[in-house]
Amino acid sequence: APLDAEAQQQAGKVYRIGAVFEALRVADVTSTQDTPFSQALSELGYTEGQNLLVDVRSAEGRLERIPEIVAEFARLRVDVIVVSTSRVAHRVKQATSTVPIVITSGSTLVELGLVQSLARPGGNVTGLTVDAGPGIEAKRLELLREVAPGISRVAFVGSKADWGSP
Repeated sequence: APLDAEAQQQAGKVYRIGAVFEALRVADVTSTQDTPFSQALSELGYTEGQNLLVDVRSAEGRLERIPEIVAEFARLRVDVIVVSTSRVAHRVKQATSTVPIVITSGSTLVELGLVQSLARPGGNVTGLTVDAGPGIEAKRLELLREVAPGISRVAFVGSKADWGSP
């Protein structure tokens, strides 16, 4: 048997993704075709319009619209909801605890209560984070010491906000 795994699809099943944007105009995001997102899905065997439907919605800057969008996604029976920010994920999580939520670029996921930990998110939220928290800096130093065991000085270059943060 091959060692690498491919995404397994049920024969004839059409998967449905709900995508929520915080502030983009719906007209600007009505299609995900010809994007890195659709290209990655295509590499996994998913083709929009054949075995995949992507429903795109925008809160148009009004986060109070998120529960209404999630309710619509529930009626459409989406398999997963993709969100672009932690703020949107927080609102989506308040509206559903059963539909999986994937964050494409979140921050402070643990601090916001979206996941239990980065290693084991738990619940129905997962995804990518741009800010792994203060513990990541210690891990980076640890890795640096492994690749350069004789190192004795390290410089940190960043903004005042970076320096003053935990």
